[in-house]
Amino acid sequence: MTVTAFAPETEERFALARQVADAVLFEGYVLYPYRASAAKNRLRWQFGVLVPPGWGAECEEHDFQHTECLMEPKGGATLSVEVRFLHARRRRVQRARPDGGYDTVPELRLDDRVLVPWDEGSEERVEIVVPVDELLGDGVTHPFRLPAREDTAPVLDAAGRTVGRLVRRCEEISGTVRLSARELDGLYRVLRLTAVVENTSDWTPPEGRGADRDAALPRSLVATHMLMALSAGSFLSMTDPPEWAKSGVAACRNLHTWPVLAGEPGRADLVLSSPIILQDHPAIAPESPGALYDATEIDEILALRTAALTDEEKREARGTDERAAAVIELADSMPPEVLERLHGAVRSLREVTGPGPTASDGGFPDEYGVQRPDTPWWDPASDAGFDPAQDRVVVDGRSVGKGSRVELHPGLRRTDAQDIFLQGRTAKVEAVLHDVDGGVHLAVTVEGDPGVDIRREQGRFLYFQPDEVTPLEDDA
Repeated sequence: MTVTAFAPETEERFALARQVADAVLFEGYVLYPYRASAAKNRLRWQFGVLVPPGWGAECEEHDFQHTECLMEPKGGATLSVEVRFLHARRRRVQRARPDGGYDTVPELRLDDRVLVPWDEGSEERVEIVVPVDELLGDGVTHPFRLPAREDTAPVLDAAGRTVGRLVRRCEEISGTVRLSARELDGLYRVLRLTAVVENTSDWTPPEGRGADRDAALPRSLVATHMLMALSAGSFLSMTDPPEWAKSGVAACRNLHTWPVLAGEPGRADLVLSSPIILQDHPAIAPESPGALYDATEIDEILALRTAALTDEEKREARGTDERAAAVIELADSMPPEVLERLHGAVRSLREVTGPGPTASDGGFPDEYGVQRPDTPWWDPASDAGFDPAQDRVVVDGRSVGKGSRVELHPGLRRTDAQDIFLQGRTAKVEAVLHDVDGGVHLAVTVEGDPGVDIRREQGRFLYFQPDEVTPLEDDA
């Protein structure tokens, strides 16, 4: 029988792990410059999005996560599971009328902020505690449902007068958590734990809307991840298992998520299964003064650039989201000694003793012990035969070079999430580049990019291989 109340010691362990889990939950939540009007903040929620199954069939996103890992529970052990995700909450802005009514508006300007429509993220948790013995066989199924709801909050000006209100609406979401375990053959008692999180919402796109991601997001489980703890016993590392367990680990299936050991280093009774691949015992950098919510954030650069925003940009950021407003206040109030701490840190040192290696020619190794290779890895003279501004490459039977227009089709296996957003966009080739391994790359600027002149001036291009573009015209 499942229960949903964590023991105090379990809650304490989860609290430590949530420091990292929060970084997963809010990865890319609102990106610098933290304004709703920024183009990169109009396409959000990229990690761990479990969409309604009726919509997922029309796109490349998924309606479930499937986690498998190995554990060695002791007798009478219980498993505590916490599924965490964001529930997108759509916010409308309304201005107060003299007659007491309200009109929906695109923005509401106040002295300290500019309020605009926005999708906020409300944290949700599903908690399960179950004896490990009950997981054997068919396991347990835990359905959950979040009802639709709408609430309003008044907007007051500096004098305390009501000038408008915010209307927030959450759509209904339903889901299921399935937990099961199977004992593996071998000398040791090892169980393979399977944990599946599904979005079971019955919502489907309205007729004629097609694959409308914007409509599906309020019914999705966003940034879904899972914490799992044993009351007695331990999990096995999926990246560094003992030799006897490697075949069992290799047989585990993990779809759209990856489990790692979490919590204090040296302990193995807690697992974080995340849509972002992490190392065992991930931790937040102790120098970090607070969450900046920007994917792969670099605290020093973000803090400096945020502090340098104009007053008007900061007003809009404050009105975009409460978390964005907190980032602005953090950057504005950060003392110099905290900023200095962000400049860099030495994570580990090792002692070097004894004489370094010697080289037969007396010229190498250098003071770092670097040996001279038999042949140079790169011959500078070879560059003389290339000219990025004049070179051309044949793509689909057409000659492509500087000035050519192409349509972008990023390769899924050799690109990042940002490049995928450019699927089908048109671009202009700025240069044809050759690398030292003989590969060819096209430096391009995307048509319609308002910063294209600056990118061209600074030489900041996007790079694609010839098989990732389709020529739009033959200007040979």
